[in-house]
Amino acid sequence: MNGKNKFLPCALETLAVSWNFIDWDKVKQRVRSLQSRIAKAIKQGRRGKAKALQWLLTHSISAKLLAIKRVTENKGKHTWGIDKVIWSTAPSKMKAVKGLKARGYKAQPLRRVYIPKKNGKLRPLGIPTMKDRAMQALYLMALEPISETLADGHSYGFRPYRGCADAIAMCFNLLARKSSPKWILEADIKGCFDHISHPWLQKNIPVNGKALKQWLQSGFIDGKRLFPAHEGTPQGGIISPTLANMTLDGLQKAIDHALNIRTWKNGKRVNNVHDVHLVRYADDFIVVSSNPQILEKIVKPAIIQFLAERGLELSLEKTKIVNIEQGFDFLGQNVRKYNGKLLIKPSKESVSSIKAKIRDIVKANQSSETISLIRELNPVIRGWCNYHRHIVAKETFTKLDHYIFHTLWKWAVRRHPNKNRRWIKKKYFHSHHLRNWVFTAHDENGKDVRLVSASKTKIVRHVKIKSDANPYLSIWNEYFEKRKQKQLLGVRQKQDALLSA
Repeated sequence: MNGKNKFLPCALETLAVSWNFIDWDKVKQRVRSLQSRIAKAIKQGRRGKAKALQWLLTHSISAKLLAIKRVTENKGKHTWGIDKVIWSTAPSKMKAVKGLKARGYKAQPLRRVYIPKKNGKLRPLGIPTMKDRAMQALYLMALEPISETLADGHSYGFRPYRGCADAIAMCFNLLARKSSPKWILEADIKGCFDHISHPWLQKNIPVNGKALKQWLQSGFIDGKRLFPAHEGTPQGGIISPTLANMTLDGLQKAIDHALNIRTWKNGKRVNNVHDVHLVRYADDFIVVSSNPQILEKIVKPAIIQFLAERGLELSLEKTKIVNIEQGFDFLGQNVRKYNGKLLIKPSKESVSSIKAKIRDIVKANQSSETISLIRELNPVIRGWCNYHRHIVAKETFTKLDHYIFHTLWKWAVRRHPNKNRRWIKKKYFHSHHLRNWVFTAHDENGKDVRLVSASKTKIVRHVKIKSDANPYLSIWNEYFEKRKQKQLLGVRQKQDALLSA
């Protein structure tokens, strides 16, 4: 095997026989090895070496195979772009692997679709073609080790092994003590994804410049009309969240620079006399401080200047400074101190949203079988409760159960206007263990299928990920392995609890 094909898991002729015979473990291992080398080079400040390794990765068959695998196995695998092409067969996937080349590549416009928002309005979304998605996935593999290595420590959105629970846990760590800062700057960026400066992205994002320009300027087709793009990242694109994250990375340094806060090599920040800290999830972020004047006169102008360089601006109407006793909403949670004690609960908006969703599902299943209704409600209830299970949510879960019961009772009474209440209870609500009034149906095999109980969700404190943990550096392998084992243990415990419920 020659040097050019040193990362081939096996010969292309063999691969063409069947997509199913690819050794994916070896493919992932080869890609991960190159990604680790890229991250290490960036950590050492060797940008030239990192660029060479990026080229090697994006031209390797292993990375191309993984890119095709990602776009043909994710949720959008049946969603086509303007060319109406879908790679659903092994031969089409293998042909796509050979076609992933930078030379001669030209991105096609996005197909514009509209999806409903919580407020009833429609959100525009751009759907790239399968090939454009695969090219973005390919170059994202080379970009993500760099974005992870250079990311702000307390940025948690659209990053591997990080999530909303980490951001909320960081809020608790910063605000729970008696001596914690009491003032919070709630920031809101006007249409972050839609207004990022193209020149800034092309100058500062370390990825193939020609490909990046193609994605940014491809525009979209709505109806039969082409609309060119002059700013923003393509929503719906695989690489877009990382581009937005890298645009906002450096915000903490900009704030520190404005306040003359220095950072030592061990990551410790000194001269932070006003206890200023940033917590960010994608384009949602807060800044806390012990002094509201510092937030208003120094931090806020520093943020405005930082964003302006990137073509962005704050929404001054939605950006405000609040006291922790007043509380604030962040990522669907309400963070507030009650008589000096910090409690984080599901926000009123989040509770209203889940109630509306449950109400709509029940309304849409007026004449459906009971088991269909249960199977549609269970993942919605379970998913919402799992999202909020790390905070003070037990009382909210109990109230949600009451709301669901009354909604289902009305549903059952409406279906049987000529039956008495005792008959309705016997038909739909059974007893199970120590629980009464459990909404139950029988499946095709005669087995009981029960509606999940929100209040049975266990409240478990989330352990926040370390701010400098990097999955692409080998020194963190053991740390991530331990976190993965704990998560798997938690999943097994939840499954056991569900089986015994």
